[in-house]
Amino acid sequence: MSDGRVTGESAPPASDVVTADDVADAHERLDGVVHRTPLDSSRTIADRCGAERVDLKLENVQRTGSFKIRGAYNAMAQLPESVRERGVVASSAGNHAQGVALAGDLLGIDTTIVVPEITPAVKIDATRGYGADVVVEGDLYEESYEHALRLADEEGLEFVHPFDDAAVIAGQGTVGREIAADAPDADTVLVSIGGGGLISGIATAMKARDPDVRVVGVQPEGAAHAKPSLEADEIRMLSEVDTVAEGIADARLLERTFAVVRDRVDDVVSVDDTDLAVAATVLAERAKTVAEPAGAAPVAALLSGAVDVEGERVAAVVSGGNVGLSEHAELTRVGMQVLGRAVEARLELDGWPAVLGDLSEAVADAGAELDSVERAARTAADAPNRVPVEIRLDGSGPDHLAEALDSLSALDGVDVVSHSLDKPAGESTESFESS
Repeated sequence: MSDGRVTGESAPPASDVVTADDVADAHERLDGVVHRTPLDSSRTIADRCGAERVDLKLENVQRTGSFKIRGAYNAMAQLPESVRERGVVASSAGNHAQGVALAGDLLGIDTTIVVPEITPAVKIDATRGYGADVVVEGDLYEESYEHALRLADEEGLEFVHPFDDAAVIAGQGTVGREIAADAPDADTVLVSIGGGGLISGIATAMKARDPDVRVVGVQPEGAAHAKPSLEADEIRMLSEVDTVAEGIADARLLERTFAVVRDRVDDVVSVDDTDLAVAATVLAERAKTVAEPAGAAPVAALLSGAVDVEGERVAAVVSGGNVGLSEHAELTRVGMQVLGRAVEARLELDGWPAVLGDLSEAVADAGAELDSVERAARTAADAPNRVPVEIRLDGSGPDHLAEALDSLSALDGVDVVSHSLDKPAGESTESFESS
């Protein structure tokens, strides 16, 4: 496999890759096919990051649960009939898969999708639901990508690239066209970066309307390839990726996206996986919307302070919401703990289950919620005549949870041995009281 290295000198001009006119054409082509997704204001997030206003572009409520249908349909709708008859193949960690599958269903084109083993089952099931043939191949996306290229060559299929394709980029750019129309005074737009197709399209559309708008990319620290590439003025490929955000777990930009990102994106910042968990939690609780980790990355950048937007009008693209319920529950469990809204504690009880009634009543009297309680595996440190128990409490903040734990300690037959407030999972324990 080629390392895909392209230097600044050899990269094509961004104007040769995609233009605002291309995005306008895509907008017409997608009329009646995709939803015009809402731009929802969040006072909570604005207050937390110091912005004058934060608008959330909710592509997680788009058809297929992400923006990917825009680029996939725009590209596939332009294929000649002879190519359509043979069918298409694509590689994806999930969202592009669903976009290609739905586009194929709408256009009457047979689709084969190659996905890596890390792809969530919810995305695989949804892709098959649109009629695609799904092939699971490779530990990483790059391996799935290479397998899809082999299938294209061996079976005469048209390969639909997830991001390094002018028509795909133009289709994704319709997100930016909508933001520019709905929030024409935006100072900064935040967009997740995986392979760079979405931000390339959005930057193209928005810079054409307002050259002064700042477009900032956001990547997880475990897949942060764009910033090093821009600083080196050549594509840099990661040897491995490690992030919960599988939707943007790409190892590099490619020729077209590198050219456009270099020319039209103002900055790229990184967030860690804990930041993503916090963002997904805040989006669920305050914005009442479900975001997958990749879709939550722009909000994570705002909440973590990775980008300075003091006094600005900001648009953050929530690019996808395809996440399994159990995975989302785990994310929000972490997020709640980092925010100081949840505590895990180990107790020793005089009896089981005799004391549980008093324990539950004390938690309720304290205004907290007993999220879970279970007997714990006994260790050598546990008193032989006591029952070790692990509980999780939810509350409004660290002080509230500390008071709830104190009320438990005051009960006869209950000792609080340890709890996670002594060793928080993250530094951000500011509660979100506003909505």
